[in-house]
Amino acid sequence: MNVRVIGVVACVAIGGLALGACSSSPSSSSTTTTAASSSTTGSSTSAPTTTKPAATTTSTTTAALARCPTPSLVGTVAGSSGAAGTIETTIALRSTSTTTCVLGGYPGLQLVSATGTNLPTVVTRMGNYSFTAMAPTTVTLAPGQTAYFNIGYSDVPVGSETSCPTSGSMLVTPPNAFDHLTVSATLAPCGGGSLTVSPVFSATGANTQSTAG
Repeated sequence: MNVRVIGVVACVAIGGLALGACSSSPSSSSTTTTAASSSTTGSSTSAPTTTKPAATTTSTTTAALARCPTPSLVGTVAGSSGAAGTIETTIALRSTSTTTCVLGGYPGLQLVSATGTNLPTVVTRMGNYSFTAMAPTTVTLAPGQTAYFNIGYSDVPVGSETSCPTSGSMLVTPPNAFDHLTVSATLAPCGGGSLTVSPVFSATGANTQSTAG
């Protein structure tokens, strides 16, 4: 499967200048205009080799692993594509932690203008897009590995809208965190800033999904 990557998200908490934590329950929505702050193998006949572990999705070996700290995550737009008024964006979250950690569930989102003003943002988890409607699972990240999530939205004005505000960046609260990271992202969702977000997923594993190229 090609890794076509977009992205934005899940629950958005309401508060001062940061986002709330996201749980794993699907198909809920929230509205916010502000962000809240919280989150060798070797053998006797050949030389030893070291294989970098691939990012995996598992629910049985992660109990002792800590959530990836928000400051250790670097967010970027991995890809974006659109057709028939629907835009898909994939956001990549790369771990710079020195230890293996986990992410699982839905991220929180808050759109921000190019001048730093919070924009209307309404986030729905899972939704009906094929690239967001997957079940949440836990993604295990070794140092340097990346998890992804997809964002879907319409760029067609509705009702009395004549245009849709364009973001210059986006505040992303990782799943189960209360602090956020900033991702440079140009999104222009209509419908009052309506976004649909997927849970995080890995490039390989049981919940691998299509990503925007």
